[in-house]
Amino acid sequence: MLRPRVIPCLLVKERGLVKTINFEQPKYVGDPINAVKIFNEKESDELVVLDIDATSEGREPDYQMIKNLAAECRMPLCYGGGVTTVEQFKKIISLGVEKVAISAAAIKNPDLVKQAADVVGNQSVVVVLDVKKRRFGSKYEVYINNGQQNTKLEVSELAKKFEAFGAGEIVINSIDRDGSMQGYDLKLIKHVRESITLPITALGGAGTLAHIKELINCFGIIGASAGSLFVFKGKYRAVLINYPSQSLKNEIVRY
Repeated sequence: MLRPRVIPCLLVKERGLVKTINFEQPKYVGDPINAVKIFNEKESDELVVLDIDATSEGREPDYQMIKNLAAECRMPLCYGGGVTTVEQFKKIISLGVEKVAISAAAIKNPDLVKQAADVVGNQSVVVVLDVKKRRFGSKYEVYINNGQQNTKLEVSELAKKFEAFGAGEIVINSIDRDGSMQGYDLKLIKHVRESITLPITALGGAGTLAHIKELINCFGIIGASAGSLFVFKGKYRAVLINYPSQSLKNEIVRY
């Protein structure tokens, strides 16, 4: 039976775990392997790990880091960062990763989505759309390269395109809400949800478990992903890797 998923998202920079605000000011918050061990103990539904510099630096994924993470991880793992070819998809899946996420590569070469889906299966192909709302008007546009480059492409149109090309999941990541801990952009998620039937994961803005519950109450079976919520604690943002207990999570995911 399908059910909502509560998913920590870890950002990696130079093999260290970091957290950003609006895709800027990366703050070192620890070692990714230690975080994975804690999420194992907490029985996290899934885990997303994104190497935030690989694509912008034009380098390949760090396969040794991915191998180490996959060997430690006891939950489904999604990796993203620097993936541009089907061969890289295959290699990452062979290391024990369940899903591979792409963003800029999918926008620059949409055929990559179809080619990868044909080789590793739709369920393993995730497209991440980093989104900002236009300063004037209501249009949501997709950015690439750590939010530095505006593609001028509208998010729902891109989501429909990638659904047609065979993506198995779409991650909608709000740049405006990143690190804000003020709640998800529900209008953005609704806008995309009305356009596609694919599984969606929302990312950007969760600061409390109530925000996750609100998202699930609005959209039902959805992925509720967060970074700051699961690495910080309290109003002073003390670093503390955390995840709700199974009983508490079961209360959250009811809708």
